[in-house]
Amino acid sequence: MLRGVRGATTAISNEPEAIRTATKNLLVAMSKANALKPGDIAAVIFSSTPDLNAAFPASAARELGWGEVPLFGTQEIECPTGIALCVRVLVLLNTDKPQHEIQPIYQGGAVVLRPDLPVV
Repeated sequence: MLRGVRGATTAISNEPEAIRTATKNLLVAMSKANALKPGDIAAVIFSSTPDLNAAFPASAARELGWGEVPLFGTQEIECPTGIALCVRVLVLLNTDKPQHEIQPIYQGGAVVLRPDLPVV
């Protein structure tokens, strides 16, 4: 069965290392919380706010060894109420888990997007 799990984080700056570090931390937390292995992942969609353009967030997944996982990146529209320096992730995974057992992860300044979730 194909399921989706969302996550988001913020980088400390529009620098390649800051973007990759924030994204890696998010992907590691999502992996741990959901017992994800690269072989279980069907695809990952990354989006970033317009103020993050120094690196592709998807490069963090490659650095984590997700070499065979299809990755797609996009840039969000500018919105006056948006969060600055934000990376959002949608991981599509093959799992037998029901949707309510899948744990979304929000970190950094992105926790305001889902105040109903525990901070990880």
